[in-house]
Amino acid sequence: MLKLRLSRGGTKKRPVYKVVVADSRFARDGRFIEKVGFFNPLLPKEKKERVGLEAERIKYWLGQGAQPTTRVARILGENELMPMPANGNNPNKAVPKKERNKKEEDNKEAPKAEAAPAAEAPKEEAPKAEAAPAEEKK
Repeated sequence: MLKLRLSRGGTKKRPVYKVVVADSRFARDGRFIEKVGFFNPLLPKEKKERVGLEAERIKYWLGQGAQPTTRVARILGENELMPMPANGNNPNKAVPKKERNKKEEDNKEAPKAEAAPAAEAPKEEAPKAEAAPAEEKK
């Protein structure tokens, strides 16, 4: 399967990416078919040097069935080469991992705790219902 994806270049902590067409079976920075653009995430979003794309070649490869990755799809959507993909929803991503694990444990315990009182509540009501008619008889 053909993919439009980013291939990392640059030095440590200073990434620069190439937008390439590659077979999905090859490594991220490995063999690719054609370079169709670049992306420099260190530059501000308003600078035109941040992204460079060969629109005709990208449209050709999309026509051949190449599938863009989510990041490349967003880049192409921003440059109006394809419709902008829908935003993902991951509300836990901003929460630190330790706190996220605590919340998951709390959520697992909460249904058990809620289920137990619900089961006990009818038992408590039943004796009260029996006691009430006995008081009325007196």
